[in-house]
Order: sequence, then structure tokens, then C-alpha cells
Amino acid sequence: MALERMKQKDWYKVLGAKPSDSPAELKRKYQKLALLYHPDKQEAGVAAAEAEERVRQFIQIQQAWKILGNQETKKEYDLQQRENNLTKEWPLHEQIYLEDMSWNEDEQLYSLSCRCGGNYSVSKSETKDVSLVCCDTCSLVIEILQ
Repeated sequence: MALERMKQKDWYKVLGAKPSDSPAELKRKYQKLALLYHPDKQEAGVAAAEAEERVRQFIQIQQAWKILGNQETKKEYDLQQRENNLTKEWPLHEQIYLEDMSWNEDEQLYSLSCRCGGNYSVSKSETKDVSLVCCDTCSLVIEILQ
């Protein structure tokens, strides 16, 4: 499952659901919408543009269910959403490319000085998994761009 596809859409909104909904509630909401927008349930004589829009809605409903109806993909999607929300909520000091940070060969660590005098640090092994780094002294955060 590509995370890029997951984070571009609010799949809960597509289903009219909330992250706190139980799996049974998610399924109920999915089934209700799937029946409502299913191509076989369209009335005869509907304008082509409206029919196309209903098919598009049905496809989105199917995609939302594919992600939220599976425990693993739902968990991955929820984690991605939390990271996106953290980016919006934390005081983001700046966005910086990894190559613009100082490299310490002995410690195998990238670092950058914060305006408070503290440091942002990320080990070489973490660079693939980490995009937000907190200052070791204050609450500021930088986003590392790849």
C-alpha cells in the first residue's frame, strides 16, 4: 500500500466516519454508502455527468474501505495522519535538507544548531524513517526534506 495514495485523501471523511469508530461501525457506514452509490443501483435516465460522478464516488468509497477495513492498512493510515497533524501542530522552526546539516563522522550523526542554543540531531540510521526532529533543549521542530 503506497502511503502517498493514503495521505492525499481523508478516507474517514469519504465514509462519513471518525477514527474512533469501531470496525463494525466503519463497515456499516461503508455498506450504506456502497449501496447508495453502486453503479447497478443507478436510476435509468440519469444524466451522464451525474452517473459519472456517482461512479467516481463509488470508487472513492471502495478505496476508503480498502484502507480502513483492513487493520494493518488502517493502522498505517492512522499513523500517517498523526504525523501530518504533528507537522501542522508543532512549532516548525524550519525545513532543511539533510545535506545542509553538519555531519559528525565519529558519532555518525547529522546535527544543526537551534536558535535557543540547543541542537537538532538525527543518526545516519534514522534518516530514512525520520522527517521531524525536535530540538534537545526547546520545543521547536525542524522538518528534514529528502
